Amino acid sequence: MKQFFVTATDTDAGKTFVSCAIIRAFTHHHNTITNKVMKVAAYKPISAGCELIDGQLINEDAKLLSEFANCDQSISHINPIAFEQPIAPHIAAKKQNEQITIADIKINYLQVKSLNADVTLVEGAGGWRLPLGPVSTSSQNNSEIKNEDNKPTYQFLSDFVKETDLEVILIVNMKLGCLNHALLTYETITADGLNCVAWIANCASSDPMNNLSENIFELEKILPIPKIAQLDFIADVDEEGNDVSYLEKINRTAKKINLSVLMK
Repeated sequence: MKQFFVTATDTDAGKTFVSCAIIRAFTHHHNTITNKVMKVAAYKPISAGCELIDGQLINEDAKLLSEFANCDQSISHINPIAFEQPIAPHIAAKKQNEQITIADIKINYLQVKSLNADVTLVEGAGGWRLPLGPVSTSSQNNSEIKNEDNKPTYQFLSDFVKETDLEVILIVNMKLGCLNHALLTYETITADGLNCVAWIANCASSDPMNNLSENIFELEKILPIPKIAQLDFIADVDEEGNDVSYLEKINRTAKKINLSVLMK
């Protein structure tokens, strides 16, 4: 079984779109060992920005993941911690007098992992160092643990990845500043003792960055990990005026992903 954590250089880098494409690539890959379709489970620990439907908070990203994963998961199973407001999750939690804890995220992850899928794909939120808020002395006591400078000790979503030792896939949002963002993110992942196995160049904007090919070439030299895909922006309408569905976009993208690195 393989477990991956998908992170990105920043927010709005296309994590969900690429995650769905990776899932699609795996589920349409013939497993030569088991001679079966590969089973892929999805997990999005935290979301902020949901619609209340029939008393349940539904995050659009989690809904999309549920449509491509093939382990019969409910949206709440994929995304157990959800907030209605589209703001930083720990701020949303504080507004509701709640706390996000690594322990809860890990318990929910183990429930997903118990499905024993061939691949479990975990989609992060924001960038690598997403804050989850100050660490409390207990769930009943809101007293914050202080460091030697008398400042609150913070926890981050990356702490969960460290505890579960997931392999990391880095999505680089191809825009001005991506060289710095990509290298700093990669260096932080490896400094945390984790294995960043691959990166994906994603053109998340309809307006491609200047000198795109030169920037990708530089990243290929700077990052000591393989690039497994270069993804171009796909418009909602093609050149002939035909609508391009989300499924069609995912199918096209999935075919561009080199799974060989992830299958090792």
